[in-house]
Amino acid sequence: MPLPVSLLDLVGMHPGEGPAAAIARSVDLARHAEQWGYRRFWLAEHHSIDGLACSATSVLIGHIAAATSTIRVGSGGIMLPNHAPLVIAEQFGTLEALYPGRIDLGLGRAPGGDFHTMRALRRDLRQSGDDFPELLAELHTYLGPGIPNQAVRALPGQNSNVPITLLGSSAFSARLAAQLGLPFAFAAHFAPEMLQHSTNLYRTQFRPSETLLKPWLTVAVPVIVAESDEAARRLFTTPQQRFLRLIRNQPVELLPPVDSMDALWNDFDRAAVESRLREAIVGSEATVKAGIEDLLTRTGADEVIAVTDTWDHNARLESYRRLATVADRIDSRTPACAPFIAASSR
Repeated sequence: MPLPVSLLDLVGMHPGEGPAAAIARSVDLARHAEQWGYRRFWLAEHHSIDGLACSATSVLIGHIAAATSTIRVGSGGIMLPNHAPLVIAEQFGTLEALYPGRIDLGLGRAPGGDFHTMRALRRDLRQSGDDFPELLAELHTYLGPGIPNQAVRALPGQNSNVPITLLGSSAFSARLAAQLGLPFAFAAHFAPEMLQHSTNLYRTQFRPSETLLKPWLTVAVPVIVAESDEAARRLFTTPQQRFLRLIRNQPVELLPPVDSMDALWNDFDRAAVESRLREAIVGSEATVKAGIEDLLTRTGADEVIAVTDTWDHNARLESYRRLATVADRIDSRTPACAPFIAASSR
């Protein structure tokens, strides 16, 4: 069967534009992705970051789901320490009621913002993410069938059984997903240094569960496909500029591509950006096919989530169209996790 491919959207804005235009591009992208056979359209959660319009993740999921009809829509991910588990259960229980069988709940434990943002979110500023397992267990209680004498119920939410995937950029979530028998998605699009260790740990420590009989590993990577390697590398200067501005604490709007990055960074900046983006797969269809096959060989990934940011919306659409064609030519392993596949394709 063809390799399952999905996409992650940060709802990037251009300098000087409001969020409405960026959200409209996301809707258009989701409609095309559905047409091209993508499995999921996931939206990130980031707060107080100039250039990104994805802070109200649950609202965006509902908006994208309403504009499409078959593609799964979800979070990549909700940062659970930012929220009361009951609120997330109610939100996603409502989404599942509105769009049955199409909602995914990807969960992370990072704050999704800085100290001041955490304070504004009214969460405990002493949180380190170590209480993530307890928050997850509480959330499961609200999404599942409930327990005797349960004092608080999520309505909607209870018995919705919205599929949960744990997201991570370190060994913590990989280990937890393995122990609980949950799908795991690794964020190699911004934290590639732990890719090999975390994915190996997830597979070797996985315990079968009612959700999964065998591990289901998804890897998120930056991908840009164009008619040639040279054209793709030029488009890639847009995400390179975004990461450069991120490490300089500048707004991270989408910027036009440039012929060369040499005038924009020094040696230290270049090393930092290239390190953060070293798992990026950029080039022609043939180059990207080889890059994805290498990623699958190294990690055993069951699914790939592409993160594609370009200045020009049509170039982004063209990249995702070409990637869908590439994925159709890559044979994936026979799915071994029937319950999750069934839940993911209802």
